[in-house]
Amino acid sequence: MKNELTLSGLCAESFRKVINGKETALYILKNRAGSELTVTNFGAKIVSLTVPDRNGKWTDVVTGHDSIDDYLTSEEPYFGAVCGRYANRIANARFTLDSVLYDRLAANNGPNSLHGGITGFNAVVWNVERVDDFAIKLTYTSVDGEEGFPGTLVTTVTYALTDGNEVVINYRATTDRPTVLNLTNHSYFNLSGAGDPFIGDHQLVINADYFLPTDGTSIPLGSPEKVEGTPMDFRTAHEVGERINADFEPLIIGRGYDHTFVLNKKEKGEITFAARCSSPKTGIVLETYTTEPGVQLYTGNWMTGNLTGKNGRRYPRQSALCFETQHYPDSPNRPDYPGVVLRPGEQFKSCTIYKFSIEK
Repeated sequence: MKNELTLSGLCAESFRKVINGKETALYILKNRAGSELTVTNFGAKIVSLTVPDRNGKWTDVVTGHDSIDDYLTSEEPYFGAVCGRYANRIANARFTLDSVLYDRLAANNGPNSLHGGITGFNAVVWNVERVDDFAIKLTYTSVDGEEGFPGTLVTTVTYALTDGNEVVINYRATTDRPTVLNLTNHSYFNLSGAGDPFIGDHQLVINADYFLPTDGTSIPLGSPEKVEGTPMDFRTAHEVGERINADFEPLIIGRGYDHTFVLNKKEKGEITFAARCSSPKTGIVLETYTTEPGVQLYTGNWMTGNLTGKNGRRYPRQSALCFETQHYPDSPNRPDYPGVVLRPGEQFKSCTIYKFSIEK
């Protein structure tokens, strides 16, 4: 692996480090079509994802960094990461489970707990259980009380790159005590190529009739509201930037899109179409499918352009967007939302597919 260069120009040696006694590395997956996915076991992060555009040019469509040191100091700690133990936010950094109050979660996003706390799953070194040309399996054991959450949780994430240019992410988890769990991947996509300055021209469809309005701290206000008649309506294709600055309170609060869309599903847990996004510049299309009940659309509203990313590129505000498939924010405090409690003897299962193709 020494000095090996990836299709996106990464040097694998730059990802070798020992963090808290555990070795990190960069793992390179390739399919028979020539596409490439690279993953580091630090945070189980997708570092690069290179697919062909309409002219056959290889294009890296996710933001990230050139080295593990850059990830350690980045102002954006979630690039490509698995977020947990609870992705998204828990109001006031507390919740009650089985009549027990857990109030020692980290308030790392205003008054709320975000993406599992200060040292969430994005900031730990995962064990590499298995890797081959097409897939990698990573595991992490989160001990009882870590970041304030109950139960020792064993989580497995598998990334597979299929010959059909699909990135298939499977999550599994078990616990020895009742706990709450919400896992997602936080890749930042730009289908014009990582480093292109704006995703406003991307065409977007989201399979959702409802979304969750939030308060000023991004906690849902309550029941889902209809997207119909609002800038949140992506049931038919719209440019991402078409209404992103509309005089609409949820967009003003979020400085753009940063909201959970309630996916249209007939059955709980079925894998269904969630979103379709495409770039007019490259013709690259991303379709998202998931077993999860929601998808958080985030348009990089807090990106600054200050940090240097891969190949010296910078990532200014709204130069990428995320499709974070997940349960709803603050579900541990919302009995009316789909449940997020995992108990001993149960196995958490979730699947998300990011499928890439080209439109001429």
